[in-house]
Amino acid sequence: MNRRKFLASGLAGGLSGGVLLTSAYGQSEKVESRYAKLDEVLAQPVFKQELFKDPIIIESVELLKKDRSYLCRVRSTDGAEGISVAHNTMSVLYPIFLNRLQGFFVGQDARRMDRLVEKVLEYKLNFRLGGLVLGRIAGKPVGQLLGTIHNTHIPVYQATEWREKPVEESVALIKAAVENSRAQAVKIKVGALMFMTKDPDARGPAGRTEAIIPLIRETFGPDMALYADANGYYQDPEEAIRVGKLLQKYNYRYFEEPVYFDWLDGTKEVADALSIPIAGGEQQHSMYSFRWLLANDGLDVVQPDHYYFGGLIRSLKAARMGEALGKKCIPHLSGGFGYIYMLQLVSLMPNAGDHIEFKGYEDLPIECKTSSLRLRDGKIKVPTGPGIGVEIDPDWVKKYRPIENV
Repeated sequence: MNRRKFLASGLAGGLSGGVLLTSAYGQSEKVESRYAKLDEVLAQPVFKQELFKDPIIIESVELLKKDRSYLCRVRSTDGAEGISVAHNTMSVLYPIFLNRLQGFFVGQDARRMDRLVEKVLEYKLNFRLGGLVLGRIAGKPVGQLLGTIHNTHIPVYQATEWREKPVEESVALIKAAVENSRAQAVKIKVGALMFMTKDPDARGPAGRTEAIIPLIRETFGPDMALYADANGYYQDPEEAIRVGKLLQKYNYRYFEEPVYFDWLDGTKEVADALSIPIAGGEQQHSMYSFRWLLANDGLDVVQPDHYYFGGLIRSLKAARMGEALGKKCIPHLSGGFGYIYMLQLVSLMPNAGDHIEFKGYEDLPIECKTSSLRLRDGKIKVPTGPGIGVEIDPDWVKKYRPIENV
């Protein structure tokens, strides 16, 4: 997919008539006007407070633990209760939760979740608390509390790993994963993972990326939607550009995180040099980083992770900023229970990408009466029940125990 065509199709509805977009600073539409457009989006509320007549006062916020798994349980003064499943990084973050988050939300009106999420982040806390209990009070799925439903069935790509294995073995594993899920798109890894070695000067196997890019295209044929992710591996924009040109040659749909995630101008340098769309944002924790990348045309695909970025409300704001400038949003998925939240989030996006991340089926202790949560014709139906749309097994929750202050 050509980046210029990609932008042109998205920008038709995202920018006002008569405005031209170029990649150079200060030409045609000024960067300042893009910032104004993005700031207008950020000022708009996400949570539909008008659906709730009376205050919903939070009485308690608990963190529950079982082995290395964590739950957040929220209760209101009038007896409502909600459970959300925390990311596994809570094993590191739980002291922050207990000492700097737990007490902040007690006594607050949960209807003001937009403002509460912003306020708690001023205290440098940066993980999700989505207020999912409210969905059950209203009898609505989370999506209907935060916006308008645009997507009821979500097309996905099969995310793959195995970049540490030889090329032929990796391709065989990728092919087997796609055959198992029956996804109609696939994302591969290029470069090497930074955490695979303790040697600060170590590089990935020479020639591996150059071999796997054409081989994956040959394996899946000319019509398969292919994506590629460097996970910020390339330390030089020129090297990332070289790999990006190879991806262009074999018609990959986007190039994700070509350089380190917080190297904003490096990301823009790569974007300016290539026609393939540039994706990124899974590691971002700052709304202003997304704002800069979008205003300066450094990203074509916005990818907040609802766990890493601070919940559904903040992730939706990032998606809406992208929509305002004609950009697609394909949120990052960090696995586990997160794909249930992902479905609700993507249901709200008119600018959702052609395929959303999928990492395989999880054996979760849930019941869903409105969706099989399985792929059918390459898509997963979004649950429409109250809250996140699934019922968590109460016996499973009983196995968790509250963590006391540390």
